[in-house]
Amino acid sequence: MALKTEAVGLAVAVELPLVICNIQRGGPSTGLPTKTEQADLLQALFGRNSEAPVPVLAPATAGDCFWIAIEASRIALKYMVPVIVLSDGYLANGAEPWRIPEISEIPEIPVKFATSGDFSDGFLPYRRDPKTLSRPWAIPGTPGLEHRIGGLEKQDVTGNINYEPLNHEHMVRLRAAKVAAVAQDVPDVVPAGDAEGDLLIVAWGSTYGAITAAVKEQRALGRRIGHVHLRYLNPLPRNLGEVLKRYRQVVVPEMNLGQLSFLLRAKYLVDAQGYNKIQGRPFKQAEIESKIEEMLGL
Repeated sequence: MALKTEAVGLAVAVELPLVICNIQRGGPSTGLPTKTEQADLLQALFGRNSEAPVPVLAPATAGDCFWIAIEASRIALKYMVPVIVLSDGYLANGAEPWRIPEISEIPEIPVKFATSGDFSDGFLPYRRDPKTLSRPWAIPGTPGLEHRIGGLEKQDVTGNINYEPLNHEHMVRLRAAKVAAVAQDVPDVVPAGDAEGDLLIVAWGSTYGAITAAVKEQRALGRRIGHVHLRYLNPLPRNLGEVLKRYRQVVVPEMNLGQLSFLLRAKYLVDAQGYNKIQGRPFKQAEIESKIEEMLGL
C-alpha cells in the first residue's frame, strides 16, 4: 500500500470510487513476506499527505473476505470515495467451508451515472447529494458533462481549480464529513457473550477465531466477558463508545504494538489495555484465555 499512497490521495481529491485491498504481512520493508501481521491500521487511516480520510473495513474470517469486498464496493460507489480493505496473511492463506451464495442473496449495489438531463443549469461535477455528500459520476466523454479532474484543489460545486484559502478549508471539511457520513451505513455493534460485565475484548481481523473460542470457554467457567469484533474501522460504529462503558476493563488483542488500542484510548478516553503479539504468527486460543485470566486476577 505504501507504493500506492499518491494514487489513493488522488482518488480522495478527485472523489472517485476505488477499493484497495491490503493483505498485511510482517514488516517493515519486505519484512516477513509470508507471515501475518496487523500493523498497517494507522497507515490505512492516516498514511497520506494532508487530510485524506477514507473508510477502512476489515474481514474477520476467510469467508468474510467475500462479503467485506462487496460492502467496500457498495460504500465506494454510494459515497464516491476510495475504501481500504485490511486483510492479513493469516486470512489470505486460510480456508474454511463456505457455501457459494445465490445471486439473490447478494445485496444489490446500485450505480447511477449522471446524464445531461439531470442538470438544467449545466453540469456541476461537485454538487453533492445532501445525505451522502457524494458528487455525481459522469461517464467520460458524455456530451455536455465534460469537466476537470486531477489532484489540484477544486472549487466547491464547479470543480474548477481554486487556490482560495477558505475554499480549501471548506473542501477539506466536506471530504472528511463525507467519510464520517458513512457511519449511517455502519450497523451498531452487539457484543458477543455478556452485554456488560468485567471484561470486554475488542479486536479486528483474523484474531476472531481464537478470541471467539477463548471467550466461549471462559464464559462456561462463569466469567462475565463480552467480545466486540470490528469490521468497520473508519468510521467506527456509532454506539461503540457507549458499549465500552459497560465493562470494568477493556483489552485489545492485536498483531501489532497496539494500534487499535491507541485509537480507542484517544477517541473514547477509555483505559484500553493492549495485548500485542508481533511474531508473524496468529494468536492461539490458549494465549487469549491466559490473558483473560490475568486481566480478571485469576
